[in-house]
Amino acid sequence: MTPLVLLPGMMCDARLYQPQIAALSGSRPLLTFPLSTQDSVLAMAADVLTNAPPVFALAGLSMGGIVAMEVVRQAPNRVERLALLDTNPLAEKPEVKDRRGPQMEAVRKGKLRQVMRDEMKPNYLADGPNQGAILDLCMAMAEDLGSDVFLRQSRALMDRPDQSETLKAYAGSSLVLCGREDGLCPVERHQLMHDLLPNSRFEVIEQAGHLPTLEQPNDTTAALIRWLEAT
Repeated sequence: MTPLVLLPGMMCDARLYQPQIAALSGSRPLLTFPLSTQDSVLAMAADVLTNAPPVFALAGLSMGGIVAMEVVRQAPNRVERLALLDTNPLAEKPEVKDRRGPQMEAVRKGKLRQVMRDEMKPNYLADGPNQGAILDLCMAMAEDLGSDVFLRQSRALMDRPDQSETLKAYAGSSLVLCGREDGLCPVERHQLMHDLLPNSRFEVIEQAGHLPTLEQPNDTTAALIRWLEAT
């Protein structure tokens, strides 16, 4: 059974995939990498490749998806299949890059919790009874990772490459998935990735925003299982 590598988003760890790990752990080997020790997407991807099995299925959400695309760029033959969740294949826009400087300065001054609270705007998540608990979990993951990780990951995202050509060239079985109400990485961005990938399935999770793995875990897990079992 092909191992599955899960790459979490910015300031997240394996808890981002808790429901999927619980559902899939009995059926295949699972690995997660926190993407916390490097300050460039290229180095993060190289680190994943150093520690991953020789051949694996790869899924990444948000920043994890950005790193997953770089993993495919560096070693496409090692990635049997690819799942990109609530992510972005394009280089960072100048206006977004400009916002990172003040965020990073605030975090250097000990204001990680404040920055995370301001950035984890509830409109990144769909309205629902679990919204508060998910935001609390996001805060816990961020505080456990700490300010240095925030700064490294911010630098990595600022300087990330455009991966459009990477997606065009990748022939493996692919899943492009997003929450219908994702305000950070909208549905149209995922349609672009689906159009670029030669062999992809496109799934939109209803009543979910940027974190469908936690907002609608059953629907997201079912989509991942369909992708993993596709021939």
